Parts: sequence; C-alpha cells; structure tokens
Amino acid sequence: MPMELAGVRSSSRGDEAGFPLSPSLSLSLAARHKSRCSKAAFSLLLIGVKAADFFALPESLASFRPFFSPDVAPWEWLSQIGPALAAQRYDQPLPPIPAGVHLEGQVYLHPSVQLPHTATLIGPIWIGPNTKLLPGCYLRGNVIAGADCVIGHNAEVKNSLLMDGVQLPHRPYLGDSILGNGAHLGAGVVLSNLRLDQKNIFVRLPTGAIDSGLRKFGAILGDGAEIGCNAVLNPGTLLGKRALVMPSITVGGYVPPATIAHVRQAVDFLPRRD
Repeated sequence: MPMELAGVRSSSRGDEAGFPLSPSLSLSLAARHKSRCSKAAFSLLLIGVKAADFFALPESLASFRPFFSPDVAPWEWLSQIGPALAAQRYDQPLPPIPAGVHLEGQVYLHPSVQLPHTATLIGPIWIGPNTKLLPGCYLRGNVIAGADCVIGHNAEVKNSLLMDGVQLPHRPYLGDSILGNGAHLGAGVVLSNLRLDQKNIFVRLPTGAIDSGLRKFGAILGDGAEIGCNAVLNPGTLLGKRALVMPSITVGGYVPPATIAHVRQAVDFLPRRD
C-alpha cells in the first residue's frame, strides 16, 4: 500500500531497480527515526540510494573527499561543490593563458591542462591534469573537473562536478550535475536543471518520489553512463553505472545500471510530389 511520509511517496516495488523497500521496513524506519532525523536524512533512509551506488571520487580529486561522502544521496553533493572549492588553494602559478581566454575569480588549472584560443572561465573553478578545454567553452562558477576530461567547444557548465575521463566534446549544457568517471555526452546534450514552474525538483525512483529540496538540479550520471546526441534529461534525472540514453529523446526519472533508454518510432518514406 503506498504511503506518504516526510515528503516521500513509496511502495513495495523498490526491488525493480535495486532499491528494495518493504512496507514493514518503511514503518519501522518511521517509528525509529522520524522524530530525530531531518527530512532529507529520513527520506534517504527510505529510498536507500547513495552516491557510492553511482561513482567513486577518483584519486585526482582526493583533496575534495572530505566534502563528498559516499554514503549520502548523490544530489546532496551539489550543495558541497562551493564549500569544497572554497577550501582549495589558488596560489599556484597558472599555465600560459592564451590572449582570448578570459579568467575571472579563483581558478586553478593543472600545468598539463590544454587551453584553447578562446574560452571564458569564471571561478571558482578547479581543473585537473590532462584535461582539455575546447574553443568557446563557458565555465561559469563552481566547476570541478578531474583528470583527462574533455570540455567541448561552446560547452556551458555551472555548479557541476566532473570525475576522471568525462567527455562532453560538442555543445552541451550542464547545470547542477554530477558526472561519474568515464561518462560521455554526445553533441548537443542538455542536462536541464530548472522546472518550468521553478518549484523544487523531485527525484523519481521506483520506490517513490522524493523532494530533493533543490530548485536547481540537473542530472546524476554514474560511472560510464552515456547520452546520445541531442538528448535532453529532465531535471533530477539519475543514470546508473553504464546506463545509456539513445539520441534525440527526452528522459526523466531513473535509468538503472547497464540499461538502455530508447523510444521506438516509425519513419515513413513518401514520394516527392514536385
């Protein structure tokens, strides 16, 4: 029987996607924890999903580990990006900066970072070793990128964490998102981060829907997740490890690990009449 508790609508169907939740467990948790847990913490107990289910912070980002617990809901990492960046040092010498690259605020660039002839980097920003920035990229605050990433031409990124080997080479938009190791975005992908009505974003899992408490929340991509060209992810979308979204579709909710999200459509061929 569905129940509503602490902002969560849950049911016993959680075993469909690896988040088991029985009514007896829900009621037990309610009795033991409701009086002493915050809404977010109590909701996390109900849904049983945590950042470690999606990714592990790589060695290149070891200095950030105190801020990103593997045992919290992955979207809770979004509010930690700013504090994590504020705790870093920015007094190291920068690599040579091309004339067309605009820097503003606190920016750390590893000496091996490859810079284009044009880009706009508004801090705080931290870019790890061997990451490549392509022409026209726009990083506008609270951006962390690990090692060996590609941030593509005309890419717009804000308040996001990219782990090692993330590739977004062609015109993507990333807002308020976490991308796991080796995640890949095809050309023109949009990780939408704001509802049209600008209300809080709900995370929709097989166990129910939970209010994230966030007005801006893009997507969580597990290690090795991929999104095809021109696909759009609705706010609050979660992709498990190695999940795949096919091109030119809109996806929301939760895509389980090693699962393909696709749409079957028929294409008709008609003779020209001119």
